[in-house]
Amino acid sequence: RKMTEALFYHLERRALEDVLPGLVERSLARGWRALVRADSAERSDALDTRLWTYDDQSFLPHAQTGDGDSTQQPVLISVEDANLNRAEIVFYVGGARPGDWAELKDLVRVVLLFDGRDGEALAGARAAWKDAKAAGHDVTYWKESPSGKFEKQN
Repeated sequence: RKMTEALFYHLERRALEDVLPGLVERSLARGWRALVRADSAERSDALDTRLWTYDDQSFLPHAQTGDGDSTQQPVLISVEDANLNRAEIVFYVGGARPGDWAELKDLVRVVLLFDGRDGEALAGARAAWKDAKAAGHDVTYWKESPSGKFEKQN
């Protein structure tokens, strides 16, 4: 069985709102459905708005849980753990964390984005990293370079 890739993205320069749309776009380009797991209804609303407005040139089809048929959404933003749209990739944002890493084994990829300038977020990410490793996922750590690209850290 192939391991789920767990990518930890350490945000230092840009905000989540500036990074997430491009990551979601690339996931769709790969033919994956995406689930964005937010920590609060407020964050879910903000990201919903952001995905509509971040780029005049592109259209990113998405919805929040409860808007239309969640199961049909290529990108679903949710505050719940349930993978209603059968996503291959789940983005955990704003302090949201998997309840049980072992349950994520059917996903292709899990991406946890955290603000490296926030001590609490950093501590939460460290704990999640240990849990992800313990569950047997293929865990990698990515940091923003000065140019704004994410680079894998060893």
